[in-house]
Amino acid sequence: MRIALIGYGKMGKEIEQIALSRGHKIVSIIDINNIDDIDSEEFRSADVAIEFTSPAVAVDNYKRCFKSGVALVSGTTGWNSQWDEIKTIVEKEGKTFFWASNFSLGVNIFFALNRYLARIMNHFPEYNISMTEVHHTQKLDAPSGTAITLAEGILENVEHKDKWVKEVEESANELAIHSIREGAVPGIHIINYESEADTITIKHDAKNRRGLAMGAVLAAEFTCGKKGLLGMKDMLTF
Repeated sequence: MRIALIGYGKMGKEIEQIALSRGHKIVSIIDINNIDDIDSEEFRSADVAIEFTSPAVAVDNYKRCFKSGVALVSGTTGWNSQWDEIKTIVEKEGKTFFWASNFSLGVNIFFALNRYLARIMNHFPEYNISMTEVHHTQKLDAPSGTAITLAEGILENVEHKDKWVKEVEESANELAIHSIREGAVPGIHIINYESEADTITIKHDAKNRRGLAMGAVLAAEFTCGKKGLLGMKDMLTF
């Protein structure tokens, strides 16, 4: 498979190593200093582009990639206020877009566990729910896309919570997400159910970026030759 990379930071370099080890070819690398190369013949020759950049530039990257006719896999978060616009382009113009807030297999198992626990705890409103997420200081969006996905999984299954808020809840219907940015932490997500009697906690602690990078390459392999909006639920069976 011929892969183009959009974003060549730590994640981009990790993805490159894994892709090469799986027999794929990197035909184009787009970074901040050569963004116009997204219009090049080399980029257009790719079967799939994998994008990890920042929320400020992600949507423009998507549009330019769509214009080039290359299927796109992205793990950039923090741009979701423009989701409807991207969804419309993909559906109306027959583009291919695989997006996930987190490509890690372990995190997606954690997503499933989170939804399952939330369905159980819906019967026990005496437990208040809160979340803490910790990431490295270079992560720009807060809360993280992974935390938002976790929050959505709770809100879909717990009747007495109907929205998430940053840091501190002001009413019982709110789910507070506390964000910490420190050091070089790849990502920690903790969900607490707390009552007067006890606390139930589930936690995912990423050791490094390799799980994310491997998931992104697997998503690219899955996406190749497909059309439409795709995500981890399409690729995984649980």
